[in-house]
Amino acid sequence: MQHEVKQLVGSGQLEFINGGMCMHDEAVTHYIDMIDQTTLGHRFIKNEFGVTPRIGWQIDPFGHSAVQAYLLGSEVGFDSFFYGRIDYQDRAKRKNEKSLEVVWQGSRSLGSSAQIFAGAFPENYEPPPGGFYFEVNDKYPIIQDNIKLFDYNVQDRVNDFVAAAISQANITRTNHIMWTMGTDFKYQYARTWFRQLDKFIHYVNMDGRVNALYSTPSIYTDAKYASNESWPLKTDDFFPYADRAHAYWTGYFSSRPALKRYVKVMSGYYLAARQLEFYIGRSETGHNTDSLADALAIAQHHDAVTGTEKQHVANDYAKRLAIGYTEAEEVVATALACLVDSPSDNGCGRSTTRFQQCPLLNISYCPASEIDFSNGKNLVIVIYNSLGWKREDIIRIPVANGDVTVFNSEGKIIESQLVPPADAFMDLRDYYVRAYLGRNPMVPPKYWLAFPVSVPPLGFSTYTISSVKRGGGHSIRSSIQTFESSDKSTVEVGQGNLKLIFSSDKSKPINYINNKSLVEESVEQSYSFYPAYNGTNDKAPQNAGAYIFRPNGTFFIKSEGQVPLTVMRGPILDEVHQKINEWIYQ
Repeated sequence: MQHEVKQLVGSGQLEFINGGMCMHDEAVTHYIDMIDQTTLGHRFIKNEFGVTPRIGWQIDPFGHSAVQAYLLGSEVGFDSFFYGRIDYQDRAKRKNEKSLEVVWQGSRSLGSSAQIFAGAFPENYEPPPGGFYFEVNDKYPIIQDNIKLFDYNVQDRVNDFVAAAISQANITRTNHIMWTMGTDFKYQYARTWFRQLDKFIHYVNMDGRVNALYSTPSIYTDAKYASNESWPLKTDDFFPYADRAHAYWTGYFSSRPALKRYVKVMSGYYLAARQLEFYIGRSETGHNTDSLADALAIAQHHDAVTGTEKQHVANDYAKRLAIGYTEAEEVVATALACLVDSPSDNGCGRSTTRFQQCPLLNISYCPASEIDFSNGKNLVIVIYNSLGWKREDIIRIPVANGDVTVFNSEGKIIESQLVPPADAFMDLRDYYVRAYLGRNPMVPPKYWLAFPVSVPPLGFSTYTISSVKRGGGHSIRSSIQTFESSDKSTVEVGQGNLKLIFSSDKSKPINYINNKSLVEESVEQSYSFYPAYNGTNDKAPQNAGAYIFRPNGTFFIKSEGQVPLTVMRGPILDEVHQKINEWIYQ
């Protein structure tokens, strides 16, 4: 079978188009992830078949980005790019103007050097109107070419074919048109399709009014190029996408936010992990980043990171990411130990250092940092920067002791601050640790330890946390003030040039100040929610859902009584905490 497939590819009868690990989404994906998943797919095709895809084929994502046209189209080396879902009003207008096919200049800076021939289909990615579905159980008439039978219909079906071809030709530039045969769940039994298509091609060509042939997107593209036609210019996105009134496919921008975050976090981790893997040399027998690369690649699918899949499918994507992370975590731990223990270029020996990582910091859980420092233990923290420029930031980790000191790699004391954790965070910590690990967490940490770090580009910095020695510096506990609404005062918070002004009687921010840019603006904050439209209106029966954003009004949320402002201040950061109600905390 593999030999036959390679023969078909070599003869041009079977063509790989797009060629990534999936047909990625174009709205909620990051361009690095789009490039990576396309690279993985193209590399496999090149290694296995010796060919490189020429055509971009993004027919199912829910709207299309100009970035796709130039970065994942022209810059990839594609000769053309075909897409399916554009606004129904835009599609109707383009039919009238014969502008479904365009030259797309997606980059203002690159201009014509990164343009690409691109085209949308008249009716999404399906056969033309006229009954051209040939799945096993389809109701549409097949060609009956036995003249002895009463339902002989060759001429009728040829006329249907020619009429559909002329109709599409009337909205298309040049005399070449493309028909896509099959659609969702309508291409499951190839034999019935090819049997009918063979007959159509035979009898239509005998008729002579149009010429029908099996083709590929590459052949079609070459014919378009050879026509020397002038094409309309497209420079912007095809967003948002709507397939009818009140049906804007923008709901998926926020569907399954937890999965979206997980994909983004794993994407950043993968970038750092493969850098570290490169630094120390790839292991042929040990752990590597391949599993995480594969899991991330398929997670860019337009029904994956978008959040439009069923729950069991979302679970599968998350499981694959977790498996990939577990292996990449070993790569990172080994690489960091190597770099710390062997700072020279002599290679890695057998390291005695064992690094632990804290993937659950978002739920205030890090067993490695929640140790008891009172018995003289030290905690060494290595912070890696995968970016190409120096990074300065604030690190926060949970600690069990308040009497601690932070040192940099030169042994100098780094100013640090202890911030008490909010009750709301601790409740979330307990709940999710039990859900994630199947056991209750340890004794809750007493503080968040916050301290500034400076990390070189594509490098790491080391910090040490230890118990306070007599006469040594120590972390400063945050001062805490509570302002009631009856105070009728304003509260200024913020370090450095950025300030927020809160009103205690209104219990919310009222002004933003940037002393560096000399900007001062008023701030208005409120909480609200919208119920989803349920589609009971017969004139517009479109439900809201994972794909569609359609609110049915907006309702403001009032706080439950007076909301005091709790302000925590220190040398590193200021924080304001408020409990609006039982399920809103900021």
